[in-house]
Amino acid sequence: MESLDLQLIHALEIDGRAPLRRIASALGVSDQMIARHYARLHETAGLRVVGRLNPRPVGQSVWILRLICVPSASLGLARALAERSDTRWVQLASGGTEIISHLAVHSDQDRDTLLMNTIPASRRVTSVSAHRLLRLFKGGPTGWAGPASVLSREAAAALAPPYPSPDAQSPPVVLTALDHVLLAALARDGRTPYAALAAEARCHESTVRRRIAHLRGSGALFFALDLDERTLGNQVRTALWMSVRPSRLAAVGAALADHPEVVYAAATTGRTNLLASVLCPDDEHLYSYLTDRVGTLDGVDAVESAPVMRTVKRVGAVARTGHGGLRPERPGT
Repeated sequence: MESLDLQLIHALEIDGRAPLRRIASALGVSDQMIARHYARLHETAGLRVVGRLNPRPVGQSVWILRLICVPSASLGLARALAERSDTRWVQLASGGTEIISHLAVHSDQDRDTLLMNTIPASRRVTSVSAHRLLRLFKGGPTGWAGPASVLSREAAAALAPPYPSPDAQSPPVVLTALDHVLLAALARDGRTPYAALAAEARCHESTVRRRIAHLRGSGALFFALDLDERTLGNQVRTALWMSVRPSRLAAVGAALADHPEVVYAAATTGRTNLLASVLCPDDEHLYSYLTDRVGTLDGVDAVESAPVMRTVKRVGAVARTGHGGLRPERPGT
């Protein structure tokens, strides 16, 4: 990948709604050049920006589901989960016998309907474990640029949006009818122009601008970059289910957040209380990471690794054919 491509990806990780003109100025290139690179990355690497709700400010809880099922049923079940509006990530792991999914729900009733009725009704699921997310150390609102972290501190500062970090503590936010219209549109395309959003919401553009600024300023809305990470040269994604002594949980989580291999790290409930998702270029790098980095962290008592075979849904959107994903289908129940 060209240097300018990596710079553009990093810029969009910093602010997914930054105008291409402002990005071009920060990178010292022409508007036309940055527009060409953006269009090419969109076409070849599936690059796009997605507007997402930050769960805690809007009263959502996040559950991480781990389903063990018969191999012949795993793909169909993963696709069925991917079609749900309340799932964010859906991945096939451990040779296709395990499904890992993130579920964001507003109420216990929504959670129970899936965990106690829908999933158990399938005889193809042999084991279900649900872990409630307690503390996010990396991922989600914090973003991850990985190998694309190439911008200078000055360029990154010039692109930083004038809002507090989405992971900062903030008071609860009550969503309005207008918010739901805007959020639905931004979930499809986080870079939808304000004028188009105003037309869809049937209100003035200034109203849309103020409302989006309010949601971003309160930490309820952030913009995530959807990109097939294989284009960055990282081929091996692995989920690490870790057992950490409670007194060391915060320290281990903070240490993982500083590791460039770690895309996501969160403290959870359950027999394993820390989940991390890591990207490594090959098996040898993963081995070294597990033995030299994770294995030396004080407080880690056990680590279970689950190689991710396929990502069916990422960043809240069904992965698309041609970018390492699947065409969404309507599987049977």
